[in-house]
Amino acid sequence: MNTLSYKTRSVRKEDVERRWFVVDAEGQVLGRLCTRIATVLRGKHRPEYTPHVDTGEYVIVINADKVKLTGKKEIVKIYQTYSGYPGGLKELTATQVRSKRPERLIEAAVKGMLPKNKLANAMFQKLWVYAGPDHPHTAQKPEPLI
Repeated sequence: MNTLSYKTRSVRKEDVERRWFVVDAEGQVLGRLCTRIATVLRGKHRPEYTPHVDTGEYVIVINADKVKLTGKKEIVKIYQTYSGYPGGLKELTATQVRSKRPERLIEAAVKGMLPKNKLANAMFQKLWVYAGPDHPHTAQKPEPLI
């Protein structure tokens, strides 16, 4: 009997080599952009992906204020924050969020696409979002994300 034995490799967190990627959000649709970012943050684009280990990369997003929302989402989409006190629910439309803090559009979308566990906090900390075209991470030599 000729059987081949293949072993599934499980990566340890010490063995993960992380890269830095930069993404220009100008003119890109919010949901499609954020699914790609969430995939890279989780590490699912790598052949050595392991679900219980943070194998993701660092992602820098520039021009977050120029991301595109399709349809009527600019007016209809609501972002909620709750202070914990009675009457402490605040609701802002996507237009209001874009004018006050445009990074939150991408951060909220990506955070919702990550798993709901402690590992997601480590993944989310590797995301850097900037409203303008400049970022302070040139020393890490980020590659453009395709």
